[in-house]
Amino acid sequence: MATERPSRLRVFSLNCWGIRFFSQLCTQRYEMIGELLCQEQHDIALLQEVWSERDFLFLKRKLSSSHPYTHYFKSGVIGSGLAVFSRHRIQDALLYQYSLNGYPYMLRHGDWFGGKAVGLVIVDVSGLKAHVYVTHLHAEYSRAQDEYLSHRTVQSWELLQFVRHTSCGADLVVLGGDLNMHPQDLGNRLLRSHTGLRDCYTETDTFDGCEDGHTLIADNHFTKKQDLVPFEKGIRIDYILMKGSQRVTMKCESLSTTKGPVADKPFPYSDHEALTAEFALLHSEDSRQRGSSDTLAVSEQMEVVAEARALVKEGLCQTEALRDKAMHLMFGALLLLLLPLAMAFLPCSCSCSFSTLGLLGAVCMVLLLSGALLYLLFTTHIKVLKETEDQMMLTSNDLQTKLTGCQLSGSSSLDGSPEIQPLSPFKREE
Repeated sequence: MATERPSRLRVFSLNCWGIRFFSQLCTQRYEMIGELLCQEQHDIALLQEVWSERDFLFLKRKLSSSHPYTHYFKSGVIGSGLAVFSRHRIQDALLYQYSLNGYPYMLRHGDWFGGKAVGLVIVDVSGLKAHVYVTHLHAEYSRAQDEYLSHRTVQSWELLQFVRHTSCGADLVVLGGDLNMHPQDLGNRLLRSHTGLRDCYTETDTFDGCEDGHTLIADNHFTKKQDLVPFEKGIRIDYILMKGSQRVTMKCESLSTTKGPVADKPFPYSDHEALTAEFALLHSEDSRQRGSSDTLAVSEQMEVVAEARALVKEGLCQTEALRDKAMHLMFGALLLLLLPLAMAFLPCSCSCSFSTLGLLGAVCMVLLLSGALLYLLFTTHIKVLKETEDQMMLTSNDLQTKLTGCQLSGSSSLDGSPEIQPLSPFKREE
């Protein structure tokens, strides 16, 4: 039951595409983004791909009046790219860097060098404790042959675990960012089903934006058309998710996106579209649990976890095969290294110059070192995948126990049998 007049919260999220020297018109676009945030007066702005701290400091100066509270999350080689700007006081912050994030040798993709992570800021919103998360998951470069699918699934699992274990005691929860997943992709379903977070696009009363809520569209000047294949019009991979609590009912009253070209500007804000969600926050005295403890929800959770486990196992087999290849490279290089050593001590070695032997030896050493580093990398990935699978198995067993309990409770209610009450906590006599 609502007890007070609802208060409002406006949240903005944008992947800024701020890769210095690679992204087009980076400086000009940051100027436009700063102007937009000053004009719109959002309560909280969640930005991704702010890869340069210099760009963050520029926005911090520009938004010093409208958004005096800021935090920039630092991780990885070039940073996490995550930044938060808030009109409300930020009380605390926490960062978790994902265990898997691509491969360092995939230079043309470059995700490994960015410390993909999830950042949490705890914000005081009119006396309410808001846990606000910003994240950016590994990109999908090929829908048909997605070599990073297991990595993104592990990231989704770590994200939901992080949200579950850090959102206890929050009056409201908001998560925004570039998930690089379609609405019905496995990682997305995993995240929503196990955290209770709701997609603002499906929950909003009114929507004003691109068709089907797309955030990567063909009409955007910066969008590479090959990134949309086989989706001609666009895809929805950026989200704002929400969840209330026993104290607060959270309702998304409106959601909007930018639509590519910006009025009176020669180019868009980014290659992604920005999202703005407006929430109504109603204080509530209703203490009833609104969790997903019913049989249907638990059954759905079990199915999603089982699907995720199967995918992680598949990724584990692929990574083990890569580790075997790295080991073969090491042994091959070691055998080749013996060749110049043998030639150096053979009588016929006079026909071969020492520079040739040295060059051959150097090549062998490079191959040996590369094989060793790759072996260590893939061994680390295997451990992460096995750990994730073990966690999923524990969750699956726990859900099975809950499902059995729900079924027993339902059957006892149907046949009129008395329901077994849980034992009350033991109280010490005074």
